[in-house]
Amino acid sequence: MDAKPRFTERKYLLILLFMALLFMLWGLALTLGDVLNRHFQNVLHVSKSRSSLVQLSMFGAYAVMGIPAGIFMKKFGYKNGVLLGLFLYAAGAFLFIPAADVESFNFFRFALFILACGLATLETVAHPFVAWLGDQRTSDQRINFSQAFNGLGGVIGPLVGSYFILKAGQEHSNDLVSVKHLYIVIGSVIAIIGVAFAFVKVPVLNDPHQTSAVPDVATALTHTDKKLFQHKHFVFAAIAQLFNVAAQGGTWAYFINYGHEIMHMSDEKAGYFFSLSMIMMVVGRSVGTVVMRYIAPNKLLAAFALCNIMMCLIVAQGFGWVSFIALLFINFFFSIMFPTIFSLGLKDMGRKTQQAASFIVMGVVGGGIFPPLMGLVANQNVATAYYVPIICYAVIFLFGYTYNKLNKNTL
Repeated sequence: MDAKPRFTERKYLLILLFMALLFMLWGLALTLGDVLNRHFQNVLHVSKSRSSLVQLSMFGAYAVMGIPAGIFMKKFGYKNGVLLGLFLYAAGAFLFIPAADVESFNFFRFALFILACGLATLETVAHPFVAWLGDQRTSDQRINFSQAFNGLGGVIGPLVGSYFILKAGQEHSNDLVSVKHLYIVIGSVIAIIGVAFAFVKVPVLNDPHQTSAVPDVATALTHTDKKLFQHKHFVFAAIAQLFNVAAQGGTWAYFINYGHEIMHMSDEKAGYFFSLSMIMMVVGRSVGTVVMRYIAPNKLLAAFALCNIMMCLIVAQGFGWVSFIALLFINFFFSIMFPTIFSLGLKDMGRKTQQAASFIVMGVVGGGIFPPLMGLVANQNVATAYYVPIICYAVIFLFGYTYNKLNKNTL
């Protein structure tokens, strides 16, 4: 094997760029959900804890679709998996039309659930797909590269949402018409992309996880013959991912509330700062992709988790701009966590890679569990609510710190 494995092969470049586009599209959808969280508080007059059911509807879909999407992908292939995900994404977006017409919070939650079933399908397919597009030793770099586009979508989401939904003084800032129009556009764009992808030729792939770099053949056979849940590094990765997305869901859900209540900003201005925090995440992923060439991914993950424990402590004090800047930096240190946990969990899983990916995707349900818990605290004080994610980052630190012991095949 090459001393310095390539990032990817030339023949995979087009498909890798298309997958990066998909990462961007679901990043946009997820952060738009956080804008909707605040808008529903204003227009439908729901409390912070009840509005967090938006996150539960979206991230709960991952628990429902994780395994079915993996089974579908295994039976019908990656391309059809992507097409299914795009179909559900577009269908959920178009369901916003009747939801807005009847002004029903529960109908919106149903539409978001269908949309998120599409996102869950795309994530289940995309991560192992990107991991397959080259040498396994560079799979961390490819997934972090793709996740940088996810961060770009995360930047675009709150920018679009703040301008078209939260902007004060515009004609439909206090109703749901702008929401309906925005999601009609989104649904149409996703449908067009789905048609375009149907004509993309997916090359024959060699699974890098089947030929992973391990000390010897005997070790490789022993490792890949294990049952799924005997792979300790995979099991801890699934747990770490649940807590990771729990921290993400809670942090994002109340970012605009923090800007409004602690920093005394308008919702629109707080939304623009939310977009800035997503730029911090893009920068973090770009930096992380480079740094991983010199520092082991699991060690960098542990270091970033410790940094976010410190950031949460500062945010929870409500120290004005000092705390608000710390809130922005949470996304910088959060940046590499999702893709790195995912990639580390899939290493050396052999034939069980697709099945393992399904379970790790299911961990995303954590993003629906923590926001309601944080909402109960945020109803009293939104700054104090940021103590809660510290639990999550402690679990992530332990995963990164103990990873080499968990995965005996780590070189």
